[in-house]
Amino acid sequence: MTGTGGTAAGILVLAGTPIGDIADAPPRLAAELAGADVIAAEDTRRLRRLTQGLDVQPTGRVVSYFEGNESARTPELVEALVGGARVLLVTDAGMPSVSDPGYRLVAAAVEKDIKVTAVPGPSAVLTALALSGLPVDRFCFEGFLPRKAGERLSRLREVEDERRTLVFFEAPHRLDDTLAAMAEVFGAERRAAVCRELTKTYEEVKRGPLGDLAVWAAEGVRGEITVVVEGAPERTEVLGPDELVRRVRVREEAGERRKEAIAAVAADAGVPKREVFDAVVAAKNAERAGP
Repeated sequence: MTGTGGTAAGILVLAGTPIGDIADAPPRLAAELAGADVIAAEDTRRLRRLTQGLDVQPTGRVVSYFEGNESARTPELVEALVGGARVLLVTDAGMPSVSDPGYRLVAAAVEKDIKVTAVPGPSAVLTALALSGLPVDRFCFEGFLPRKAGERLSRLREVEDERRTLVFFEAPHRLDDTLAAMAEVFGAERRAAVCRELTKTYEEVKRGPLGDLAVWAAEGVRGEITVVVEGAPERTEVLGPDELVRRVRVREEAGERRKEAIAAVAADAGVPKREVFDAVVAAKNAERAGP
């Protein structure tokens, strides 16, 4: 594999960095930091703290590579790779490309037939999943949810029937709203775990039903957050709209408010609350229309 002018093409190295405790740095990381021709870092100040903590003095050129300049800087880094450079990509924590800069550069390098390798390292996704106490045999990673409430609800509804365990990242100041939205869409009793400050001094894993976790988070939570949510239960029987409406009415006649009745029927039937709600509204509209 050669670059322009017959020069041997370089190599792109994606390096995992500690998500908290610097002692978790993979052994190869120090050698890669010391030997790279170019280090592309999401935050050059954090890179400086990392190299100081590992007692490493980089000899290569250091450039910033973050969401704001990723598109513009990718061609420059590809040019360096084509010219034979060893380019090391590091983000603030964890593996590049996983909700962090990196995908564009990897795709561009692959297109140029440039070798891409990795220094495996800590992962907040897998660490939180392992600590959650929820099933780990099958899972899916959803990254950060949209910031706007309506878009966030829409995204959650896309996965409300997902049977696999779900993993999300979230900012601490949006955690209470996100957990409340999850409780609304998935059901307040769906099990979940909020993993905070993993591997750091104040590490905390808070487990419980989504409804309880939303109340807890309303008091304010700090730190890096990963949320793990139990997958949707398997439906044991398929209930038609008429039966769903009948069950809601039975609960209402027993004194439950409609909102609680809909939530309870949805949980019992293993269907989204929206499905029960739509059935109730359709039945009500049909009654108004008459024969």
